[in-house]
Parts: sequence; C-alpha cells; structure tokens
Amino acid sequence: MNSVILRTATKLLLPLLIVFSMVLLMRGHNLPGGGFVAGLVTASAFALHAIAFGPDATRKLLRLDVLTYIAGGLAIGLASGVFALLVGDPFMQGQWVSLDLSGIGEEELKLGTPLIFDVGVYLTVVGVTLMMIFSLAETA
Repeated sequence: MNSVILRTATKLLLPLLIVFSMVLLMRGHNLPGGGFVAGLVTASAFALHAIAFGPDATRKLLRLDVLTYIAGGLAIGLASGVFALLVGDPFMQGQWVSLDLSGIGEEELKLGTPLIFDVGVYLTVVGVTLMMIFSLAETA
C-alpha cells in the first residue's frame, strides 16, 4: 500500500503503541495486562508498519528474526521458574525481592519472577503473531 497518510500515521503510532505495551507489561502481574496483552499490542504496531511499509521493511526494523523472539521468549519463561528451584521451592513458584527506595521518595519496589515470566510470554507472543502476519502478507 502506498498511502502517505498511513505511512505518516504509522510513524507516529508505532512508538506510542510500543510505550503503551510496556505499560501493560509492567503492570500486568498486579493489575490487568501482562505479557500476552502487551505482546499483542506490540505485534499490532508492527503489523501496522508491515501494512504501511511492507514486511521486508518491518523485518529490518525488528533487527532479529521472529524465530529468535520466540526462542528467546520461551527460554526466558522457562528460566523464570528456575529461580524457585535454586531456593528449594517448587518449579515456577513466584520469588520476590524488595528494593529499598526511601532515598528517592518511594518506600520499596517489589520485583519478582512473574515479571520475568511475563517478559518471556511477551516475546513469544510478539514472535508468533508476527510470524503469522508476515506469512500472510508474503503470500498475498
């Protein structure tokens, strides 16, 4: 498609959708959102880019092959469960660490393995969804 309006809108929307997906990812283990929804939002941003600029330009923008995103996401998701085994808990049981942030106005920040798992889901969903979208776009 060769639309100036679509290309201009895509250049503006792509970064906004990626930032929005990061917000969904970061709040997902406590509130609605998470890796799956954030991955779909990111994939939709790149699907819009593929419609406006073509799949080849979008593949260049991604810098890595979609299979790398899938494999990396699966590895990160699996690795998130190993932390529990290291402390003697069952595989995939959530592990948490609290960081004292009293010096910058916050009481504490709790980080845990569910966020790492969500990152793995995010990368897997982005990779699988884009693989389907690219396959459909290249056969059309």
